[in-house]
Amino acid sequence: MPNPVVLVHGFASSFQHGWAEDGWPDLLADEGREVIGPDLPGHGTAEKPADPAAYAGMEADVLAGFSDHAVVDAVGFSLGARILLTIASDQPERFGRLVVMGVGANLFRNEANDALADAVEHGAPPDQIGLRVFEKMASDPRNDRRALAAVMRRVPPPLDAARLGRVSCPVLVILGDKDFAGPAAPLVDALPDVEFVGLAGVDHFATPKDFRAIDAALRFLSA
Repeated sequence: MPNPVVLVHGFASSFQHGWAEDGWPDLLADEGREVIGPDLPGHGTAEKPADPAAYAGMEADVLAGFSDHAVVDAVGFSLGARILLTIASDQPERFGRLVVMGVGANLFRNEANDALADAVEHGAPPDQIGLRVFEKMASDPRNDRRALAAVMRRVPPPLDAARLGRVSCPVLVILGDKDFAGPAAPLVDALPDVEFVGLAGVDHFATPKDFRAIDAALRFLSA
């Protein structure tokens, strides 16, 4: 039997919004894959506390969602990709194959993002276009702005080249050339067994919807 596939969404999203609406679970089911789709703490149907300390264990929460399976494959986007790489650096034996999208050099910035958290919770200045994008996402009626700001204020487990070097499973990195998370090179260089797919003309938020990303991920998972 093929491994189940864990789909971990990005910031201000959910399994339904980030994956199901774009057809990922159906495509994987067509290939005989069981799909595990957690909602990250602070998102979707999960609990939404407003205390940043409540999000210190996000990696453990995701890991608990597939604890019944010895080995899984997984796909993560943005925040979800960071969480999966953190888990895989600590417990590489839990993953067969791993696809990470919307991450690159940004993973090496290991600090809370207070400016982004303030924009998410209270609004962004008109001239801060990047922050206003996140503010708009957070203002979706499906989201809780205080909870999302708390997620941004958490200090994530640090990632560096040494830690990422412990990720022993094959990894596919997918990144658009207009993605603010780039460049991809620092991440690609740190991973021992890695493939890279660059998407011309694609920004951060369009990546999981791009047919080239979906096709590359499905081919990699079935290899």
